Amino acid sequence: MRPFSYARARTLNDAAQTVADDGTMAIAGGTNLLDLMKLQVETPSQLADINRIGFAEIEDTDDGGLSIGALATNTETAVHPRVRADYPVLSRAILAGATQQLRNKATNGGNLCQRTRCYYFMNIDQPCNKREPGSGCGAIDGIAKLHAVLGTSDQCIATYPGDMAVALSALDAQVQIATSDGDSRTVPVRDFHCLPGDTPWRENVLEAGEIITAITLPAPVGGTQLYRKVRERSSYAFALVSVAAIVEIEDGRFSRADLAFGGVAHKPWHDPRIAEALIGKAPSPELFDKAADILLEDAQGFGENDFKIPLARRTLHAVLEQATEAAA
Repeated sequence: MRPFSYARARTLNDAAQTVADDGTMAIAGGTNLLDLMKLQVETPSQLADINRIGFAEIEDTDDGGLSIGALATNTETAVHPRVRADYPVLSRAILAGATQQLRNKATNGGNLCQRTRCYYFMNIDQPCNKREPGSGCGAIDGIAKLHAVLGTSDQCIATYPGDMAVALSALDAQVQIATSDGDSRTVPVRDFHCLPGDTPWRENVLEAGEIITAITLPAPVGGTQLYRKVRERSSYAFALVSVAAIVEIEDGRFSRADLAFGGVAHKPWHDPRIAEALIGKAPSPELFDKAADILLEDAQGFGENDFKIPLARRTLHAVLEQATEAAA
């Protein structure tokens, strides 16, 4: 780890102005950032501790939804009575994401901003366009078992590693962001993360000096909420494929089908065409195949991760079958 200075922000304005400086990074739980600093993947000249600026509350919103503070911990969020009762897919995703010790420390804002666990990104001796633009993507012709099959580019095939954001995408949550000039803006979670394209180092839409303050969930939608995570071992591991689903069936036909996928792309993957194909139709293996065809229409494997394509198909089938049985 390289030397760095440390500052403690007391207010949101103080934090925003501090992190707007080149070389300064915000730190809250630090469960991802400190690991990257030890590996010298991240080398900030200064850390700005934002733990004392507030935004740790979980509160009802006027429209019946829920506002989850960016500095609330993953544990506080997963066990909150309203999250467990009205947004169980979010609770299940968080609980599947990390150990109790990490969840106790990790914050919701930091979870959204966590960086990929690509082997080449994490090793400064290997080529990585995300870490060192123009150096190449070692994973394309190398170790790619955990890597993306959707939304890739010739610059990067890394995956977004988180679970929480996959559930938030299915829920169509919104990210509340404070800007360095004292203003604020709202970004749908589905638009918060970026695909690699020609700028793989840009992982989300945050600009210099911007800080996430909260995540807002819409009013509860009911139906069956599921989170299925396929991983190499039953203990905590990153998803090979995951599916967050909010499904409702009325009169034997899908009336709601909000699905998001993890482990397959540079961001939580949401394709509205899947819901369009399902809604109004009676559940059947043929319909589930059609949904999978839409999901995987442009899927591309890179050797070691070719298995993810049929795995995603089977996982989507299993989730839709389970949702159908739960609604029966």
